[in-house]
Amino acid sequence: MSDSQAISAAVAKLYNTFPFPPDPLSDQLPPGYNWRWHWQAAYAFCTGRKPETSLIRILDAGCGTGSGTDYLIHLNPEAEVVAIDLSEKALAVAKERCERSGSWANHEPPVTFEAMPLQQASELPGEFDLINCVGVLHHLPDPIAGIKAIASKLAPGGLLHIFVYAELGRWEIRLMQEAIALLQGSERGNYPDGVKVGRALFDTLPEDNRLVQQEKRRWSMENHRDEAFADMYVHPQEIDYNIKTLFELIDAAGLQFVGFSNPQFWQLERLLGDNPELMARAQSLSDRDRFRTIELLDPSLTHYEFFLARPPLEITDWSDDEALLNAIPEISPCVDGWPGRTLFDYNYQIVNLSEAEFEFLELCATNQTQPTTVGELLEPVALTLDGVRSLQKRQIILLASP
Repeated sequence: MSDSQAISAAVAKLYNTFPFPPDPLSDQLPPGYNWRWHWQAAYAFCTGRKPETSLIRILDAGCGTGSGTDYLIHLNPEAEVVAIDLSEKALAVAKERCERSGSWANHEPPVTFEAMPLQQASELPGEFDLINCVGVLHHLPDPIAGIKAIASKLAPGGLLHIFVYAELGRWEIRLMQEAIALLQGSERGNYPDGVKVGRALFDTLPEDNRLVQQEKRRWSMENHRDEAFADMYVHPQEIDYNIKTLFELIDAAGLQFVGFSNPQFWQLERLLGDNPELMARAQSLSDRDRFRTIELLDPSLTHYEFFLARPPLEITDWSDDEALLNAIPEISPCVDGWPGRTLFDYNYQIVNLSEAEFEFLELCATNQTQPTTVGELLEPVALTLDGVRSLQKRQIILLASP
């Protein structure tokens, strides 16, 4: 058995022992939304406009126990969904989850679950418009081979959403991982024993120990389940990234970097905005050097989440007034609390609408049955074009080309 095969076998053993994520099964549809798993919202975030169709194919590459798959099926009722994972036990839980929740039963296009390592995704038939790969690449023996495999299945104009670990914010985790492995000795690979050793360490170390404090502050709520604790502290394979190594991975995919899906973190203004001289110095930085500066100054980041695309992917910024006046607006499917002046936006942040914004959204709410342009909807309300642009940038409305 090659080293790569041995690593894959060890990872499969972990997830067959502790299927992950350990989210409880439910007889109800998944609550709320994650906009990154909603094709219309994700496409609008990446391009500025609503996609022309929702009749797409989606690949959940490394679905685990199907928590994300359940949302992908539920939030994209017109999409064909394929979910793959190397752990047969996790895959069985994923099937049961989607059957019990009702997302699968109410879904007319095909939904397929396949036991398959991500590296073999290139063998899947056809191409996909949206590929979701969360928490997988950093556990592969060769992440570059993995990202190339899924990139090869991305359709032109398609989106690939990725989540991988960041090294700076996981520093304490890596120390505990190594300590557990040393104390396990020959028992390394016995994952229940690793959990036992890890929990004993946290119970025994002094209260003011840095590792204990970080666990209590950041992770203890989710790590009360052994499945989550094992995934974090006794995983047999983990590669953590920094901006330099992250973009080496991205470059290897041969795809276009669209942007981070948590852009608020990557605004240098939040760290240096009070010092004009430092901000002026930062103007000469390349995008990647700016990203690196941000993660160095705020080393709390535990993961990267971002979108890649296969060109051509046209970006619309709606800076042209005539184009905006002729656009068709509608309320984003990923806002909560409508109708009301106070909403939760696509990131579940509270938004307080002005009277003019509220009146405009009231008109947008009827726009799906009888499409009307921005220009026509603005006639009876006191909202400006910049006000419409603000609603679009905050993902409160989606804009479609006429």
